[in-house]
Amino acid sequence: MTDRGGIFAGDDPFEIVRSWMKEAEASEPNDPNAIALATADASGMPDVRMVLLKDVDGQGEDGSFVFYTNYDSAKGQQLAQNAQAAFVMHWKSLRRQIRVRGEVVREDGPQADAYYDSRALQSRLGAWASAQSRPLDSRTSLMTEVAKVGLRHGTAPSRPPFWGGFRIRPTQIEFWADGAFRLHDRFVWTRNTQSKWAIQRLCP
Repeated sequence: MTDRGGIFAGDDPFEIVRSWMKEAEASEPNDPNAIALATADASGMPDVRMVLLKDVDGQGEDGSFVFYTNYDSAKGQQLAQNAQAAFVMHWKSLRRQIRVRGEVVREDGPQADAYYDSRALQSRLGAWASAQSRPLDSRTSLMTEVAKVGLRHGTAPSRPPFWGGFRIRPTQIEFWADGAFRLHDRFVWTRNTQSKWAIQRLCP
């Protein structure tokens, strides 16, 4: 048994995530859904960057976290070689963070199409124009390519075959809240072999 209560209470970690994100929407001035996403290449060398978490899907044992990118980007290639990732969400205004580790699969079906179609036109054209993570001569050359793509695809471009989502199916989720004198509260949810969640309080 753990002495969970207050902001940590609940039987579904994804509902807690959604609740904390909802609070962050009111207190964070920019991108309350920003995550620091960590991947590793085939040799095990780690890499990390900020991306936007776009969906917290499902619940209980079936929940997952979804972000979108160019599959040929550095992170896309790393995930193709090593389909595991971790991320942290930190809200300075709330003095809280969430850490996640898990396995990764592509999300490149209707859900990815729907998200792509919801983006601003310039963002959709930019997905076609940008060879993400690869060398670029100048910003002018990028904007020229965006203009060319606009002429080619018009105002309703379809989702590029090299662009879509990744779905993180967590094996571990940790909730952290700041405590006085650095005596923080930490609870880690770990998925066991039966895909059930075990909960443990951790020392700060």
